[in-house]
Amino acid sequence: MTILIIKPKTIFNVFIILKTKTMKGYPFFLFLLLTLFGPLCYSQSTGPAIIEDFKPSTLNQPGQEYPQVNSQGYARFKILAPAADSVRVSLGLGGKGGTKLTKAEDGFWIGTTAGPMDEGFHYYNVKVDGGKFNDPGALNFYGSVRWESGIEIPAHDQDFYALKNVPHGKVEQVLFPSKSTNTSRRAFVYTPPGYEKDVKNRYPVLYLQHGWGEDETAWSNQGHANLIMDNMIAEGKIKPFIFVMTYGMTN
Repeated sequence: MTILIIKPKTIFNVFIILKTKTMKGYPFFLFLLLTLFGPLCYSQSTGPAIIEDFKPSTLNQPGQEYPQVNSQGYARFKILAPAADSVRVSLGLGGKGGTKLTKAEDGFWIGTTAGPMDEGFHYYNVKVDGGKFNDPGALNFYGSVRWESGIEIPAHDQDFYALKNVPHGKVEQVLFPSKSTNTSRRAFVYTPPGYEKDVKNRYPVLYLQHGWGEDETAWSNQGHANLIMDNMIAEGKIKPFIFVMTYGMTN
């Protein structure tokens, strides 16, 4: 089905001109309207073809080919579930309930998102016959108050958080007692390159909180915060400092 889409204000303005100067009937108005604005119309049934240059996501389990992403930002999934009646991936265009996978004769379910996804990191899960599971092909990351599968849609500006051949700082796990929760808590602490060689130097400290549903692993695992710091320090764009990442909830 082809749907004609033109801005209403444009149609109204053209209609007034035709009515006051040249219009002699509706058929003439429609003919002239299509002649003038036909090139501006488009069909919703067509769109750019999906480029078949899919590659494994950078966040896949070792040796796993799926999930995959292409140069346009589409994501493709392949799940082995020969006894399942339905398989759906939660990741998809907003408001459309994720991506339905189609079963092949070999028992694999495969499907591609309806459109390109936003650049960057995404959490997702797989529903098999209504049950929620993680994708066995992807690494897991803590978000949405659970460990979920993760996929990275390459960003046009990904160079600033890429792993480069520059001096690297350290991200160390620190365990400490928490009086407010009466439990032992964990923090991850980033120290810049050369920190341990100059113990007399004092550095500013940033306490970096995670987003809702995440934990102390988020900024270094999903957010590449340590790589961003390493690259900016190496390029002279920022002065070295320490940042501390800990669990921000008291539950």
